[in-house]
Amino acid sequence: MELQTTIYIIVGLTFALYIGIAIWARAGSTSEFYVAGSGVNPVVNGMATAADWMSAASFISMAGLIAYMGYGGSLFLMGWTGGYVLLALLLAPYLRKFGKFTVPQFIGDRYYSKGASTIAVICLLVASITYIIGQMTGVGVAFSRFLGVSNDTGIYIGMAIVFSYAVFGGMKGITYTQVAQYLVLITAYIIPAIFISLALTGNPLPQLGLGADNVTSQKSLLVTLNEVIQDLGFNEYTTQLPGSKLNMFVYTLSLMIGTAGLPHVIIRFFTVKSVADARSSAGWALVFIALLYTTAPAVAAMARLNLHTTMNPTIIENPEGIFKPDGAILHAERPDWMKRWEVTGLLKWQDKNGDGRIQYYNDKSSNQEFMKKAEEAGWKGNELTVNRDIIVMANPEIAMLPNWVIALVAAGGLAAALSTAAGLLMAISSAVSHDLVKNVFKPDISEKGELMVGKVAMALSIVLAGYLGLNPPGFAAGTVALAFGIAASTLFPAIMMGIFSKKMNKSGAMAGMVVGLVVTLFYVFAHKGIFFIKGTEYLGLIGGANSFFGITPEAFGAIGAGINFIVAFAVDKVTKEPPAHIQEMVESVRIPRGSSAVTGDHYH
Repeated sequence: MELQTTIYIIVGLTFALYIGIAIWARAGSTSEFYVAGSGVNPVVNGMATAADWMSAASFISMAGLIAYMGYGGSLFLMGWTGGYVLLALLLAPYLRKFGKFTVPQFIGDRYYSKGASTIAVICLLVASITYIIGQMTGVGVAFSRFLGVSNDTGIYIGMAIVFSYAVFGGMKGITYTQVAQYLVLITAYIIPAIFISLALTGNPLPQLGLGADNVTSQKSLLVTLNEVIQDLGFNEYTTQLPGSKLNMFVYTLSLMIGTAGLPHVIIRFFTVKSVADARSSAGWALVFIALLYTTAPAVAAMARLNLHTTMNPTIIENPEGIFKPDGAILHAERPDWMKRWEVTGLLKWQDKNGDGRIQYYNDKSSNQEFMKKAEEAGWKGNELTVNRDIIVMANPEIAMLPNWVIALVAAGGLAAALSTAAGLLMAISSAVSHDLVKNVFKPDISEKGELMVGKVAMALSIVLAGYLGLNPPGFAAGTVALAFGIAASTLFPAIMMGIFSKKMNKSGAMAGMVVGLVVTLFYVFAHKGIFFIKGTEYLGLIGGANSFFGITPEAFGAIGAGINFIVAFAVDKVTKEPPAHIQEMVESVRIPRGSSAVTGDHYH
């Protein structure tokens, strides 16, 4: 069976499964719509949480980032997984014991202020909408390559699929759909990794294959990779760092606390029966997440090696006798997988010197001897541009794996993007209907009316997400980092102080969130120049890549969080402390006694 037909069948079957589950698990009450009736099994919730948390960034982008960043890419592994541990240990159980539907509701009640709740909603909406742009864009990319449609059409299809199971099923439908999506995405990630690990190292476990010998060179896989890419002018894979050590530390910290503050992940812990179940589901989620995250470094290294050896078949020998700087002359006929990806625009070849061959090398290398040889050979610069996001998706094609494996990866990438998009839309919907309409504008709204508002809000959010995916703003390439930065600098400090500081008052929390949001947005926007005057991009107020002690905009969320904490405690010191009943409530939430029986219902 040809590749395209196989893709249609496998992707179509997974979509039918998602829609079928949504029909079976459709929500009939606000409790089922927002938190799946708070009756989800911990193992099931752990699997759904893993799918919700592992977005297109984890499935599609992370290994690609590591493949090109090398050792420095480990900051994503440490930041995202460390953030989840932080969330599981410090936030999730206490939030579940509090017993509210959403993060803004917790902040509003804890800080005894509708104003605090409204600010939290604004922060949540900015972070979630920013994050969802990347998910919808990823959906468009995957569809355009694997279904042979335009990027715009791919986004429209993705919108329709999410609408069908998110709006009608609510959190209940999303939960069980995400279980199916987790099974699809993890299978799609691990099976190709096993195939490729066997081919390159003879070891079926990618985690072990990463440290094993390459079957061709009889040297360690990482040593072989280092030699191959250094022969092409690239930096050594195992020692690269993204900027300074300070930036790497702050970047990792920003990802950690940003992860812990993401509302669409936190809301998942409100779907179980008790605090004990919240802890249990957090542990299960970590196990399910680890399956992908321990495999990602191997996928990254093996994909990078496959890419270069596929593009560079004459690295070992040069039968034509043509001079090549360290074995980098390439054959003229492009592989079929490359031709297929060129259609998407994510992979481009430009024959700069007209020799009919592909020169794929680092034309900005600091190795002067290498650059001199390249110039003497008649090379006019690197001719191949590879978008990092295609590394995982194209990996099975590069390795010439069976068609069903390639189709499975397509289904997995779409599952990762759609599952997170649904979780984000649920967080947006609940924030608008429950935290704004019910808690602020119309407290006497009926349950049926609130449910309808929630569905309308979600439908409108899907339209907005689709529009932003079709017309991404100037900062689209950095949206995920910006989303984590906003969550880190606004919601995370407010939640932490709300749980662990009974003396923190509403004035301090509100001031901290506002300042954290403003400072972070200013730094990112000013640095990246996200201002447009009559369609012309203005390069902002802060110039250079290392403006503030070498800290990049993607890493600034941790600084914003620090400023949030400082402002909050400073304002708290000069304003009235919280009422006695609020301080007692905070104490009771932190007490672990009888956690297995605590449901949090007494706080509704």
